[in-house]
Amino acid sequence: MSKKAAKVALAMFVVGLALMFVPTLAAQEAGGVTTGLGLQKLGGAIGAGLAAIGAGMGIGRIGAGAVESIARQPEATGQIQTAMIISAALIEGAALFGVVVGMLAVTAG
Repeated sequence: MSKKAAKVALAMFVVGLALMFVPTLAAQEAGGVTTGLGLQKLGGAIGAGLAAIGAGMGIGRIGAGAVESIARQPEATGQIQTAMIISAALIEGAALFGVVVGMLAVTAG
C-alpha cells in the first residue's frame, strides 16, 4: 500500500470513528426532551455510507489481487478463489453491521 493510500485509509478510519460518537454527543437532554436528533441522523447516515464505501473498496482490492494472483499462478486458482470468497464474506459481514448500526441511528428518535 502506498503512503498516500495509507494516509487516506487512516483519515477515513478516524472520520468514521468520530462519526460513531456523533449520535451520543448530539443527544443532549433539555428538560427530559432529547435534542440534537438532526446530528444523530446525519452521523448515522454518513457512518452507514462510509461502511458501504469501505466494503466496496476492500472487496475491489481483494478481487484485483485475486485476478493478479491467478494470472501469475493459474494452477492455484481454486485456493485463491476460496480465500477470496472467505475474505469478501468477512468484509461484507463487518460492512453489514456498520450499515445496520448507522440505519438504527437514523431511525432512532
